[in-house]
Amino acid sequence: MPLPGVQDTRAVLESQSTDACTPLWGQGTRQRDLHFVTKSSAREIPLGEQNIGVAAHGGFQVLGNARCWRKLVNTTGLDGRLSPASLAAVIWMVCTSPHKIGSMMQEVDVELQHHGSEPTCLGFGNESLNASPHVLKTTAALRRTLDDADDVRTCRHGTGRGAEQYNRKKNKMATGADHGLKRIVWKRIQDTIITDCRKSDVWKILILDPFTTKLLSTCCKMSDLMLEKITIVEDLYKKREPVPEMKAIYFMSPTTTCVDAFIADFKPKPKYKAAYVYFTDYCPDDLFNNMKRSCATYIRVCKEINLSFMPQEAQVFTCNNPGAFQSIYSPHSRDKTKTLETLADQLVTLCATLDEYPGIRYKKDGNMENAKAFAELVDKKLARHYELEEDSKKKEKTQAQLLIVDRGFDPVSPILHELTYQAMAYDLIDIQSDTYKYKAKDKSEKQALLNEDDLLWVKLRHKHIADVSELIRKLVKEISANKKQPDAKITISSLAEMMKKMPSFRKQVTEKTIHLQLAEDCMHHFSNNVEKLCKAEQDLALGSDVEGVKVKDSMRTLLPVLLHPYSTHDKIRAVLLYIFSVNGTTEENLNKLIQHVKIEEDQEFILNWKELGVPIITSPSFFSRKTSRRNRSQDETYNLSRWTPVIKDVMEDAVENKLDTKEWPHQSECPAAWNGSGAVSARQKQKNSAADERRTGSRLIVFVLGGISHSEMRCAYEVTQAVKSCEVIIGSSHILTPTSLLNDIKTLSKAPMETFTIEEKA
Repeated sequence: MPLPGVQDTRAVLESQSTDACTPLWGQGTRQRDLHFVTKSSAREIPLGEQNIGVAAHGGFQVLGNARCWRKLVNTTGLDGRLSPASLAAVIWMVCTSPHKIGSMMQEVDVELQHHGSEPTCLGFGNESLNASPHVLKTTAALRRTLDDADDVRTCRHGTGRGAEQYNRKKNKMATGADHGLKRIVWKRIQDTIITDCRKSDVWKILILDPFTTKLLSTCCKMSDLMLEKITIVEDLYKKREPVPEMKAIYFMSPTTTCVDAFIADFKPKPKYKAAYVYFTDYCPDDLFNNMKRSCATYIRVCKEINLSFMPQEAQVFTCNNPGAFQSIYSPHSRDKTKTLETLADQLVTLCATLDEYPGIRYKKDGNMENAKAFAELVDKKLARHYELEEDSKKKEKTQAQLLIVDRGFDPVSPILHELTYQAMAYDLIDIQSDTYKYKAKDKSEKQALLNEDDLLWVKLRHKHIADVSELIRKLVKEISANKKQPDAKITISSLAEMMKKMPSFRKQVTEKTIHLQLAEDCMHHFSNNVEKLCKAEQDLALGSDVEGVKVKDSMRTLLPVLLHPYSTHDKIRAVLLYIFSVNGTTEENLNKLIQHVKIEEDQEFILNWKELGVPIITSPSFFSRKTSRRNRSQDETYNLSRWTPVIKDVMEDAVENKLDTKEWPHQSECPAAWNGSGAVSARQKQKNSAADERRTGSRLIVFVLGGISHSEMRCAYEVTQAVKSCEVIIGSSHILTPTSLLNDIKTLSKAPMETFTIEEKA
């Protein structure tokens, strides 16, 4: 596939291996040699200055400029009859299994030798080495066999069976998930940005801001963009060399900073031939007019594509704004209104992306007005959005309902020690940016991404840690059994089959190893401290013990925790659960508890919960927060995991049309689908009929102001699984952990730093 000459071009491929975690988009370096990269473990593919050869073979990808191809073909003695894809497959086998390749090649009279000429760079995930080019003397039989084996001559214009298979693969979502928000977002990007790219048969540069970089990295890979003729991805804010012969795509937020950076690319001298501009949300008129005045002659397309939310998981989204917690709840906040406006805009883009116009309800709270104010904002912005749609028809309400709740609605769930895999891991282990760091058996530092690319993670994340540990051990035993199988005679056909299966097999082994290590880390923390804590926490949260006997004196349940040498944070969490269970305590009792935990200087961990409307000190002015809960005494649960997040009750009541209109007022009327006629109990056993599986029913969208916990995220999947006629999607400003929430709570009372400017006298 020809690519116009580009000086100092760069392309960085996201690490897709489970043990390698680098940022999706980084800075490459000028490189004229050839890089061989497997799709399952690729780090970086620098592009050369001349024509780029791109080919694929059963999951392998090889990129390099024309000069490198000629050099390699001449050095190895392979003529043009062996396609680049086949060559990629052979070299991949040579480099990944040098101890096996000799005997394999002897079967077809292939001799593997080393040649002492200049090195060719071979890169595989974490392994990068400079090796002398291998001299392969192949027979015509091997050439024909490999050429016929699912060969793909080019990435986009291949023909034959192999090309058809490859094109089918490329049309799937990059993350491997065939459903959910990530697929919907990627489809939206394809239908807007990518569609415009296809209209022009030239390669382009993609320029992103930090938000769109993160957004794009959640739903696609660099290889997917390259298939759509996007050859370079650049940072909008970093210094870039001009490429005046190429067109640039700008995918950015409609902010002053982004627009100023865009204008700077075309004044005084343009860096690119033309610009295709795509905003994540509505662009204010002043910014749009500024662009029009400054560089209108270079803008070919300018669109607002309504994608200002972050698809975290198949049924979970965030607004990527952890700072919203301080803005909304701090008594010193100066930008609360602006923050609520921004969150409302982002929530509207979610509804627009889903093509939903939902009815809106909010949780009425006598202590807080945030949910009501936010519901009003979203309602107004949704109406305005659909009024501005190009379609002249007025959009009617769709079969969806949007529920808005405040974080103080359920203070227990984000504080409690959870024993399901995902929630437990993020609570007990320092996992930053979904990256798990651990030490391998050889003491080397390893990293793994915990996201939906890892299918084993998707399978395990909502299971109890006891079930996870047992399941992983079974999977590891299966691998060990497969390794012990006697080797059969190796033939050309078995070699080709092995080449296809090996990347998938290695990935599965790596995934199982990672999760065995992660589960062991979780169990280590559990056996040391958490196991003893959990019984007291569950009794305090539920107000009853394992036998269902009501806890008469919560203080007697709390005291053993305070007397045990647990960490200060664990004791704070237990004290908070005690206070929540009694709906606030006396000031005298609270002071004693603070002294006992020895947090006199850090008492804000407890006192600042009042800013969320949660009663800490008993007061007649506080509205009682005790809400009736569903009876789950018949549910099969582990003794240390009896608590169910309140949000699950809300989801089930909403689906069954049982929400009290006094507690959940309508900001805007819901459509007919929510009149109770089609409501189905979330606890009712469902038949796996085709009609259920199609999920042609309604959507329930839940938005929590101030952050959601992993246990609350799990509830969306559980209710959706139980009620196949309704899909539940949950979102918030950000995802929180017990530690991050407590730290945010503590800083609520801190006043913002004053800023001032000192003017120098002349």
